[in-house]
Amino acid sequence: MKYMLLIYNNAESRQSADMDRIRAEVDTIMDELRASGEFVGGMALADTARTVKVRDDVPVITDGPFLEAKELMAGFLVVDVESVERATEIAARWPDARESAMEVRAVIGEVTE
Repeated sequence: MKYMLLIYNNAESRQSADMDRIRAEVDTIMDELRASGEFVGGMALADTARTVKVRDDVPVITDGPFLEAKELMAGFLVVDVESVERATEIAARWPDARESAMEVRAVIGEVTE
């Protein structure tokens, strides 16, 4: 079953953290996931975002993230694992889970071209 692991963090934790240590931890996890065949894909996301809502057929666009938001989605990875417990185990090892949060979501369908 495929799971998307959503990575949340905040600017404070990124600035105060030992980035070399965090990168090394992520590299170790990624190497293990690639070796086991569980890694499907993933990407880091920029700090900026745009929200699009359509109201009365008119797009309403706002830029963000906003100062009120303490945490923002920083990236994601998709894994193909045996169970939600395994996906949760991977998320718990991710460095951002210690400072902010990781969200584990089952993928229930795929978009095809």
